[in-house]
Amino acid sequence: MKNFDDKLYPEIEPFNNFMLNVGDGHEIYVEQCGNKDGQPIIFLHGGPGGGCGANDRRFFDPKLYHIILLDQRGCGRSTPHGSLDKNTTQYLIADIEAIRQKLNIPKWHVFGGSWGSTLSLVYAQTHPDHVLSLVLRGIFLARPKDAHWLFGGGGASEIFPDYWQEYTDILHKHIGGETLSIEAAYNVMTGDDKSAAMEVAKAWTLWELRSCTLLPNPEFVAEAENEKLCWSMSRHESHYMVNNCFLEPNQIIDNCYKIKHIPTVIVHGRYDIVCTIENAHTLMKHLDNATLVISETAGHASAELETRHHLVTATDKMAEMNIS
Repeated sequence: MKNFDDKLYPEIEPFNNFMLNVGDGHEIYVEQCGNKDGQPIIFLHGGPGGGCGANDRRFFDPKLYHIILLDQRGCGRSTPHGSLDKNTTQYLIADIEAIRQKLNIPKWHVFGGSWGSTLSLVYAQTHPDHVLSLVLRGIFLARPKDAHWLFGGGGASEIFPDYWQEYTDILHKHIGGETLSIEAAYNVMTGDDKSAAMEVAKAWTLWELRSCTLLPNPEFVAEAENEKLCWSMSRHESHYMVNNCFLEPNQIIDNCYKIKHIPTVIVHGRYDIVCTIENAHTLMKHLDNATLVISETAGHASAELETRHHLVTATDKMAEMNIS
């Protein structure tokens, strides 16, 4: 089996950060790193509701890239934290475009993983003339079956039945005889009983994080103790899922013709239990200028070594192509 070096670039600090007022009571945290005169690239984090961190800056050569990161509405350092008001895919797309205009960037590369891949694809399909390339990880096509697979008692529950049992035991405490569903969890997490909401939110997040990696990763799973992260990620995810991610049925695949010309690298873990590799395989069949790179020793997380290797290789490649 091939050994993969950890190719992440060294830790860096932002050269600028600011809060962008996007209306509707929301302010978005934005930071800029690397070379302010380099090729612009925007990092779109997962969740929804996850937020970005210091390691997310390290997928890009800071000498070549002007790296832009944001925390999406209601999560991370954006305010108000946890707000689901005026929080839809369309609003997030508008926020990304507002950042591009604020920074006076004609075109940029777009990098997104998991939910960030969903957002990257919808953004590119909405604004194809502003996208130089796409680097995508852990594809989530946001179809009802994709949400059901992980949180509706679908196939993931049969692969990790013990972890699933722990989640559903907590959820059942708060829904009585109601049928277990994503909507039932959402109703608890957005209800008036804040103690119950937090208990389910932590259980939801723990279930997801345990499912993310091929091999157990205690440090990764420990993030489920971060109540701020649990509160935004679980509530945002269920909010989007019960609303079909605010997309039309099969919207992403049906609109792939708009982005077939854009150079795209798709990195997906062979053993991804959060977002099955079928998502990536289906997407690949609808994009003419895309390459699918399968991480044969990984699940869903960008923290897994082979996936990191392939993502950095992809961003290095896009920088070398000097796309215009």
